[in-house]
Order: sequence, then structure tokens, then C-alpha cells
Amino acid sequence: MNKEGNGYTLIYASVLVIVVAALLAFVATSLKPLQDRNEMVAKKIDILKSINIDSDAANAEEIYEKIIGDKSYIVNFKGEKVEGVAFNVSLADENRKPVEERLLPVFEASLEDDVVKYVIELRGNGLWGPIWGYIAINDDGNTLYGATFSHKGETPGLGAEIAGDNFQDQFPGKQIFENGKNRSIDVVKGGADPNNKHEVDGISGGTITSNGLSNMLDEYFIGYESFLKNIERSSHE
Repeated sequence: MNKEGNGYTLIYASVLVIVVAALLAFVATSLKPLQDRNEMVAKKIDILKSINIDSDAANAEEIYEKIIGDKSYIVNFKGEKVEGVAFNVSLADENRKPVEERLLPVFEASLEDDVVKYVIELRGNGLWGPIWGYIAINDDGNTLYGATFSHKGETPGLGAEIAGDNFQDQFPGKQIFENGKNRSIDVVKGGADPNNKHEVDGISGGTITSNGLSNMLDEYFIGYESFLKNIERSSHE
């Protein structure tokens, strides 16, 4: 074959593309189990943080197994448990459904002295991409015990501050319901009333992210409302 001809160049380039594509596919396939495990560990770290337990990649799985273990499940809009594995629920997929059709994960944590906290998962939209979080709720089905939020690409020093302790530390003690009605929790620009159990301060300069987080809270508290009211009723039995 004439190595100076266009045909040789075309064949050489095609073979090179195929070989590189095959190598990339092999690497991606080989790394996927490790990536999946890293995502699972990161999720467990976030869940534990929502109940005020610090962990890292080295000990998160052990702590999670001790405190939560197999006490996780999926609920529907009616607050009923349904078949499936909570860890396998993709809220990115569930967000494409109407709120009434979503399947929602719950992680039930048993702390010292048989104290139980219910961790719910949330996902919404910030300025540049998705935001998400985990909120731990007391066994009254109403009062928040802890919260952790994160993001994919919010602006450092602005919207990215939702992942900081200064913002997240406002949530413990806040409440979802008032006189049996869902009030949610508002992320207030310009400062929240410290005596208001349904408000937290918004992120300075991060208006769109704050609004996105407030909308996420509203939407998911509606989705989990029946489940949380079932907890509240059980606590009085």
C-alpha cells in the first residue's frame, strides 16, 4: 500500500481512533466499580454528617453499618413503604416525575439510648448545576436534628457556601410543620428572624442558589409529608 496516499492515511486514522476508543472504554469499565464504591462511601459520609457524626473514607462504612445498617427503605407520596433498595434510588431520575409519583429514600438511624432519627434525601437545582442534601428529623416527624448540603458547581464564596458549616448549622431545631400544616423552611435573603422556626439566613450574594435550595426544601417536604406525619402519629401512640 502506498503510505503517501490518502487511503493509507484514512485507514491509519480509523484504526487509531478505534484502538483509542477501545482503550478508553476498557479503562472506564475497569474503573466503574471503584467509582461506584467511592460514590457510595461519599453518600454514607453525607448521611452520617446529617446526624452530626463525622466520618471519612476509612471508617464511614463501618459507622454506617452500626448506626443504620439495613434500616433504610423507600416511601411513596402516601408515606407507604414500597419495594426496592433506598441506596439505589436516583433522585435525578425521580425529579423528572411529578411529586406525587416519586419514590423517596429514608435512612433510619439508631443513636445512643435508642434515639431514632430519620434521614431524608433531597435534590434540586442551583445556579450552575444540581444541589442536593440530607436532612435528619427527630422522631416527632417535625423538628430538624441536622442537615448537610452539597453542590456540583456553585460559585466559590457565594452559592458554594451551602456546603459550609455556617449555613448548615442553622437548621437544627427548625421545624417543617406549624399547627399540622406544612410550612417548610424558607431560605431568607437579608436575614431570617432568629425566633422563627421556619427561616434560615440565605447565602450572601448567592440569591439563585438560596432560592434553589428553598424550592428544593419546599418540594421534598411535600413529597415526604405523609411519611413524616405518620412518624408524628406513631410518636403519640
